[in-house]
Amino acid sequence: MQLSIVIPLLNEEESLNELYDWIARVVQSNRFLYEIIFIDDGSTDKSWEIIDALSKKDPQVKGIRFLKNFGKSQALHAGFKMAQGDVVITMDADLQDNPEEIPELYQMIKEQHYDLVSGWKRKRYDSVLAKNLPSKLFNWAARRTSNVQLHDFNCGLKAYNIKVIKNIEVSGEMHRYIPVLAKNAGFSKIGEKVVQHQARKYGATKFGMERFINGFLDLLTIWFVSKFGKQPMHLFGALGAMVFIIGFAFSVYLGIDKLFINPTGRLITSRPQFFIALSCMVIGTQLFLAGFIGELFIRTKKAPQNYKIAAVISPDSVAEVD
Repeated sequence: MQLSIVIPLLNEEESLNELYDWIARVVQSNRFLYEIIFIDDGSTDKSWEIIDALSKKDPQVKGIRFLKNFGKSQALHAGFKMAQGDVVITMDADLQDNPEEIPELYQMIKEQHYDLVSGWKRKRYDSVLAKNLPSKLFNWAARRTSNVQLHDFNCGLKAYNIKVIKNIEVSGEMHRYIPVLAKNAGFSKIGEKVVQHQARKYGATKFGMERFINGFLDLLTIWFVSKFGKQPMHLFGALGAMVFIIGFAFSVYLGIDKLFINPTGRLITSRPQFFIALSCMVIGTQLFLAGFIGELFIRTKKAPQNYKIAAVISPDSVAEVD
């Protein structure tokens, strides 16, 4: 199979039929062997019924239905697990991503041998204060922190070599940082393509300002995980040893001063250096133990599947999952 199109969605009943028709027209006119995977992330409208009807009309349409809303990262994880195409393209279901971009994105992966190509919505039809300016600030911070030079980390329209999505783990709220995850996994050829941004046609955005706050916190998380996720002792052990040595040095100074320099002076426990020494030695020990426990946790941890599937549509059947 040449192409898998993975589409996470939440309450997009108005746009699904139009989106499917548009995608089908593009991929069929380019004679792609394709599959379209819709992941219903706990919709409360008729989205799943529409996906079911589309699968009966077109056997290339597949669907995954979550028991509740688990988030976009978990939806992408499930879609990536099902995808079989040599090139995997993700896009949003709200008609703001243009399916006409699909052939060129496919060509960039197959012929120009990119591992990942991210869309760049250079001209956006969003609120300047509510979305555009925070997005610019967020993308600037992401570039500086990750050293991945993309203008638009948040763009849902991306293309991947199948090897990329099978070798990264998308969890939590890390869907914004898939290019960073790919880079950390060893996929270095990451490109960018200016794509057309459509004004929202139906409904309202499912994301608020809190996504930017969470995005910055996730950025710190992914920086830490990429640097020290496999060897936390390198951070906590080094900090702990440094702080402990500072405390120990103060203790030595206090001991020498009391025994040899000023034995008749005030009590050691009355001096501020005593509390600095005690605090540093305790904190240093705790940091060192945190690194040690982190190392043990990493070696024994089995990653959980952090979403539950209610139903799956595959080419020949609909499976209900208990």
